[in-house]
Amino acid sequence: MNKHLLIILTLLMSVTAFAAGLPGDPEEGQPDISIHHQDDTTYYEYRINGELQEIKVVPSVGKPYYLVPSEGHGPMVRIETSTLLIPKWVIFRW
Repeated sequence: MNKHLLIILTLLMSVTAFAAGLPGDPEEGQPDISIHHQDDTTYYEYRINGELQEIKVVPSVGKPYYLVPSEGHGPMVRIETSTLLIPKWVIFRW
């Protein structure tokens, strides 16, 4: 009896722990990424809690770069590397 109760409690705790930390949950600070295509360029907008964090610009010719909001309300600033810490693993490549 105690063994079954222990197993049930363990399963319930693991399910609630999993549900609390789902990836992509806005409460966890995971970015929402929207992709836009314009002419020969692809734009990836990274937003956290609705606030624009950076834009990745991938031209058809040339290296990708990032646009980040400047301090204050000025224009966007161009940088070469991302400022966000997001896992970017390559699973398959062909």
